[in-house]
Amino acid sequence: MLTKFESKSARVKGLAFHPVRPWVCASLHNGVIQVWDYRVGTVVDRFEEHDGPVRGVDFHLKEPLLVSGGDDYKVKVWDYKLRRCLFTLLGHLDYIRTVQFHPQPISFPWILSASDDQTLRLWDFHTRSCLSVLTGHNHYVMCASFHSSEDLIVSASLDQTVRVWDTTGLRKKQMGGGDSMGGGSSGIAGMIGANGTGGGGNPALNVQAELFGTNDVVVKYVLEGHDRGVNWAAFHPTLPLLASAADDRQVKLWRMSETKAWEVDTLRGHANNVSCCLFHPKHELIVSNSEDRSIRVWDVSKRVGVQTFRREGDRFWILAAHRTQNLLAAGHDSGMIVFKLDRERPAMCTAGPNKLYYVRGRELFCHDYSRAGNGQSGIDIPITSLRRVGQQSQTDGIGSAPRYVSYNQHNPTEGNILVCSDVDGGCYELVTFSLSHGGGSVTDGKVGSCMGNAIFLGRNRFAVLDRHQRQVIVKNLQNETTKRVQPPVPNVNALMEGGASGRLLLRADDRAILFEVQSRRALGELNAPKLKSVAWSPDGSKVALILKYGIIIADRQLEQLCSISDTVRIKSGSWDVTDSSNSEMFVYTTLNHVKYCLPSGDTGTIRTLDNPIYTTRVVEDEMYCLDREARPKIISIDTTEARFKLALHNKRYGKVMEMVRHSRLCGRVIVAYLQSKGFPEVALHFVREPKTRFSLALACGNIEAAMESAFALEQNQTSPEGSREIWNELGNEALRQGNHQVVEMSYQRTKDFDRLSFLYLLTGDMEKLRKMLKIANMRGDSMARYHNSLMLGDAQERVKVLEETGNLSLAYVCAKMHALEEDAERIQVAIETQEKSVEGLLEKVLSEDPAKKRSGGCLLQPPTPIFRANNWPTLPVQKTTLEDLEAAEAQQNGEPHKETHQTTTNAAQDYPKEEEEDDFGDADLMEDDDLGFGDDDGGWDDDLDDFGDELSPTKAPTDEMMGMQEVLDDSAFQMPPAGRPAAGCWVANSSHAADHLAAGSASSAMQLLNRQIAASDFSVLKTSMIGCYLGATTSLPGIPGSASMNVPIMRNDSNGHPGAESLPRTYLKLKHLVAGVRSGYRAFQGGKFNEAKTAFTDVFTKIPLVVSESKKDANEVKEMLEICREYITAIRIKAAMAECKDPARSTELSAYFTHCNLQPMHLLLALRSAMGTAFKHKNYIVAASFARRLLELPDMNSERNADLRVKATKVLQKSEQMARNEHTLNYNESTSFVIDCKALLPVYNSDVSTKCSFCGSTYAGDSMKNKVCLTCGFSAVGVNTLGLVTGS
Repeated sequence: MLTKFESKSARVKGLAFHPVRPWVCASLHNGVIQVWDYRVGTVVDRFEEHDGPVRGVDFHLKEPLLVSGGDDYKVKVWDYKLRRCLFTLLGHLDYIRTVQFHPQPISFPWILSASDDQTLRLWDFHTRSCLSVLTGHNHYVMCASFHSSEDLIVSASLDQTVRVWDTTGLRKKQMGGGDSMGGGSSGIAGMIGANGTGGGGNPALNVQAELFGTNDVVVKYVLEGHDRGVNWAAFHPTLPLLASAADDRQVKLWRMSETKAWEVDTLRGHANNVSCCLFHPKHELIVSNSEDRSIRVWDVSKRVGVQTFRREGDRFWILAAHRTQNLLAAGHDSGMIVFKLDRERPAMCTAGPNKLYYVRGRELFCHDYSRAGNGQSGIDIPITSLRRVGQQSQTDGIGSAPRYVSYNQHNPTEGNILVCSDVDGGCYELVTFSLSHGGGSVTDGKVGSCMGNAIFLGRNRFAVLDRHQRQVIVKNLQNETTKRVQPPVPNVNALMEGGASGRLLLRADDRAILFEVQSRRALGELNAPKLKSVAWSPDGSKVALILKYGIIIADRQLEQLCSISDTVRIKSGSWDVTDSSNSEMFVYTTLNHVKYCLPSGDTGTIRTLDNPIYTTRVVEDEMYCLDREARPKIISIDTTEARFKLALHNKRYGKVMEMVRHSRLCGRVIVAYLQSKGFPEVALHFVREPKTRFSLALACGNIEAAMESAFALEQNQTSPEGSREIWNELGNEALRQGNHQVVEMSYQRTKDFDRLSFLYLLTGDMEKLRKMLKIANMRGDSMARYHNSLMLGDAQERVKVLEETGNLSLAYVCAKMHALEEDAERIQVAIETQEKSVEGLLEKVLSEDPAKKRSGGCLLQPPTPIFRANNWPTLPVQKTTLEDLEAAEAQQNGEPHKETHQTTTNAAQDYPKEEEEDDFGDADLMEDDDLGFGDDDGGWDDDLDDFGDELSPTKAPTDEMMGMQEVLDDSAFQMPPAGRPAAGCWVANSSHAADHLAAGSASSAMQLLNRQIAASDFSVLKTSMIGCYLGATTSLPGIPGSASMNVPIMRNDSNGHPGAESLPRTYLKLKHLVAGVRSGYRAFQGGKFNEAKTAFTDVFTKIPLVVSESKKDANEVKEMLEICREYITAIRIKAAMAECKDPARSTELSAYFTHCNLQPMHLLLALRSAMGTAFKHKNYIVAASFARRLLELPDMNSERNADLRVKATKVLQKSEQMARNEHTLNYNESTSFVIDCKALLPVYNSDVSTKCSFCGSTYAGDSMKNKVCLTCGFSAVGVNTLGLVTGS
């Protein structure tokens, strides 16, 4: 048995395979219907409308329908695409055992159901009505099923009979268009709809049909022979045979003729009731299962049991067989299994470039590829018939077929083939034949025992594995042992081809070892879990190790080149032999796909498959293979993608560019691959979609292509945000390259006025900066006006802005500072009008004290740009080898040399003129402006026209925007690449709040603390947060006259500067927490509870900002969190005890005090206090409890606690004598509880409670939900969060 899938669930009572998809439906005893994908082992869907066990289930062959029947007397039809029940068929009066769709669903929309009401029913699910009621059984009908091709139904009942029914009359009636379904002599029980209500017809006839059945379906045979109730009966798919299983522990085989049916034989072997039986769909076998926890396989022709599979602890109830595949399913008490009885992979091996040897049935064939023609892959040459050795090999379909075939590549004079099988523990047969005469000169085969495959080592010797001693046995062609070799590792379980003479590949556990037999040494070793087979390339330079769920490609010394994994089972694989001297493409097949793998690690899918196949060789775009019936086939495949990746990996750029021009390469996979390999400019050849093309152009620095795509995207964008994001990305890339003209256009398109003003400042374009000032004035943006006037050095404009915005004092100071006396006098009058004074304003700015007098004051003027030109010197974008190759080919073909990144497109002319006129949406405002901005200066229209002229190649023959044609002279300045500040790295590299605080990002740090521990009151954490920021940098004095430099301090720079991976050094360490906890311990021991609470609270505020360096440190931090919580709770209880005057409440608090998780020395003090309080208030029961707990402490045995031990003993004796409590206490020491940190009362496990997201303090009910915790003081209660994050 080859188990393909196994599930765990409630008892499985019904099973059905989907006819096409890899699904199996299981109906369970708990009323659930599960649909499993047995290839990947997942539940596809669940249906749960039945009330009680569901015993029968079946898939429709064509439509997405599922039928089920259960103990609720209902037949339900489901649509598994819509995932709901379509309708319910009502009519049965007892449990429904089985349901089945008709095997010819197009012609007959019928459902057959069998029930414990002793009837069978045929339903039309199109009209949702009952066609016929089949009566005759006088006990429960356990099963019923249609014949696959004839008008027959078989049913089995506990009345010890099997009945065969003839439905010819009903078929003729339905096909012939007889009476309607609702009445007449048909006896149909009414039209039963989804709501179960009948309809139409004569009521008397309906009742008669219910009681006595109809004449449309008649009993053809009644088979009697079982001694007890019959549980199952099944038709043979093609032969006139029946099989039945019964409670008499027997399986009976019956034969039918036109007039009668009779018993052929009885199959005995089961030890308990036989639950189910069926005929194997592809072999002459009967499979049965039983409540004796076994599945048995019987040979139909020999009528004997040939195999038994047992399962401990689970009884089997149901069997199902796939209609087209070699799959069976069995349901048992704890789930189900999907299995095969035999492997379907044909035994085969290649011999040279043009021959394939394989086994079909019991015949050995040679398939000659060189003689292909008429659409055939070649011709088959029969070699010989293989002998059957052993009892198991006499029956086909149970694992007796040959499993391995090995050809002797080392012998050019004659043909030698080893055929191996798993019969009787493993055996081989050596077949020798003449290569010139084919199958006409075959010598008698020599046989022997082995484990797994047998491998040829040389011209006249081969190796087998001894299954007992696990030794490699070398034999000659006379089948004589010449040598025994001990493998270098134990537990070797298979031999495989070694790729050269005298070499073997050993499989041991999850390893593959390359072993040289002559020198007895291991040449290489690889980890290869679940290794199935190997495939050597034609030149022997590479080997592909085919695993169950992966491929490993290695060189001839077994050094790994690449490894890939797959989610489904891999069936076969072969190397591409188009160029046999250099095979670098490995093609493999899975259950559903043909895929490829390259030694570089690149993989891809070539095509899908309807049925599994086994590849034998690949030549160009043709794959030669065998199907599961061992029939040679040729399948067309498209390997262009794989060959393209291979050429790119091997740097064969000429072939790459040829494939780019002439092959149909497309798709996101190729584009993503080229991007990942650093060739986005090649991907531009394939992509026409603007969004992808825009991203690729930015990736390779092609500003012109990016601009072209940006204009196209802008026209297609429906939201302004999308267009803004596109132009922002283009502007950033242009700024990185130093192309400020494109940057300017991008800022114009996004209306980013602030950046545009700063850009004009940097480029020294004062004229446009003045226009920005006017635009800010028209927009009413006071801050932008002030900034622009500041950058222009226009003091009068700044005074005007300050005056208009009501900042008269600042306006007066500004006017006086810049000697604008008229403005200053006017503003002074305005200030005095408001009953204010200007006295003392300047004194605050210019102190008369010489020691405080500021020096060096000067008028702010815009800086003069260092480099004035049409554009900044751009960073050269390095051309790839592919671009150079393309340019060279263009020159060879006589084409003018043209750079990939350089076009004559005028960026300013690419977008419509109407967009120029309304670029900022202020056209009306400009026209109405009394300053004449639109008339005198031309507005933004003139600016954009100038911008277009600057980009035009008529002014500049050499395009300086990209700097690709030539390198600038030595005096030119190249903008260095932008770096990244350390603070930016810290925020990006860490999710810990302390690192964000160190970077100065307090907002993101507070967001992290809120998300992780629901922190809401950050005032408590203020000191620690400021410490994190100040402790992450140090200040170094600069040269005289310059400011000091802040240098970041990093914690991961011990082995050199970490670059972009840097993390800050935090000022809080684990040792600071330890010191705080120890301080709290000392104060608690000395009875200084306020000091102890302060110490523990301080630790609380530091814990969220401590970055632990290891898992051990993280655990210690979390442990300290619990310690602080317990001690603060204990201190609060102690304070409540001091204020409490009620003796009962005082005793309760002292009892709760002892349930805080304290250190042993502190618990001793708590128990002593509680014992004294309880004894004082005459609560002797709890006093005795405290005394016992006190005496059980280890520290009580020391000499210093001798007096306390005596006192506790006396209290215990006295309390046991009194044995009563004076007061009723809310305290139960035998039940575990936690303490409500608000009311200081016990909260038991069954009580509703909420917890603090940070410290874990518990509060009863929901009264504290979303409020600040009373223990830690800064986190919200009842918020479900991730919890404390201790590492970065």
